[in-house]
Amino acid sequence: MRIRGVVLEQTGGPLTVSELDLEPPRREEVLVRLRASGVCHSDWNAVDGTSETVCPAVLGHEGAGVVEEVGEGVTRVGVGDHVALSWTPWCGTCEECARDLPQLCSTVWPAMGTGGLMDGTPRLSRNGEPIHHYSFLSTFADACVVPERSCIPIDEDVPFEVAALVGCAVSTGAGAVWRTAGVQARDRVAVFGCGGVGLSAVMAAVAVGAEPVIAVDAAPQKLDSARSLGATEGVEWQGSPEATAEAVREASGGGVDYAVEATGRPEAMEAAFLSTRTRGAAVLIGIPRADAVISLPATSIPRMERRVLGSIYGSTMAERDFPETLDLFRQGRLPIDRLISHRLPLEEAEHGFELMHSGDALRVVLEL
Repeated sequence: MRIRGVVLEQTGGPLTVSELDLEPPRREEVLVRLRASGVCHSDWNAVDGTSETVCPAVLGHEGAGVVEEVGEGVTRVGVGDHVALSWTPWCGTCEECARDLPQLCSTVWPAMGTGGLMDGTPRLSRNGEPIHHYSFLSTFADACVVPERSCIPIDEDVPFEVAALVGCAVSTGAGAVWRTAGVQARDRVAVFGCGGVGLSAVMAAVAVGAEPVIAVDAAPQKLDSARSLGATEGVEWQGSPEATAEAVREASGGGVDYAVEATGRPEAMEAAFLSTRTRGAAVLIGIPRADAVISLPATSIPRMERRVLGSIYGSTMAERDFPETLDLFRQGRLPIDRLISHRLPLEEAEHGFELMHSGDALRVVLEL
């Protein structure tokens, strides 16, 4: 079938809206007609080279839509089902899957790096030449073919734009709070970086009764957004990790139990660690450049039992966590829809990145 897709021609190169050919789904694959796709900073990481990506590729990894066709052997979804898409399908047989760590599936990650689907080959082409997938999904398009296990059924009353954000930003931020850290009521929490992922972490901490919940950002308007979503305090970046951490410790009454870092900047990671109190943990979810290094005071790790926790995709198990997250949205306890500040057509995906970089947007959604 013929579709439109936003193609990254090469790392650092242009984005073009192109007419593409999309093959039918193969075994254990699903064709989804997309209705909404979030514009995520991780997509920009492919553009600027922070995350090495095989090009040319159709970007996008936050998507939701309707199942239009299924391949042989598909049993989890059927034609007409509404689905949110997860960029971490899992094999179910590797050592990490056996440990209930599907987000770390040792089969999926190598396959993702090929720019294909699970078999390493793409379903997209242009004028007979292959176009690669991004994170198995490529949601900056009218439709996509994805692994069956990327499709998580949702109820028909869930807005597609909300379901799309659960596919990455919300699960990454909220999961870091609920799953990686295990934040509980009355824990002290700070969130460094108040983009879509960081604000999701703020909402998740508020939802479980953490107190205080301190938002940290260099942009005052983002701190205002965090307060509107329940943050009790806002701390502006003070110019250095040490000064910012001191401001957080003062605002929290001596340091936080969990400092969630959602920028990928080494200086923010260091500030997050320094802001923790005895037995506190820095939860690092931002994606840094490959050559990034952080320096931490070593003696405070054993003597204070301070910890560093890595978190990919918020330690999310999509089949379990997507429905639970959407239930909280329905109950009004997780106002995901308030993250959406701009809605654009597919042709304006590049403008979506401009809005993201300007600081004027919380989350941009492409309406498809």
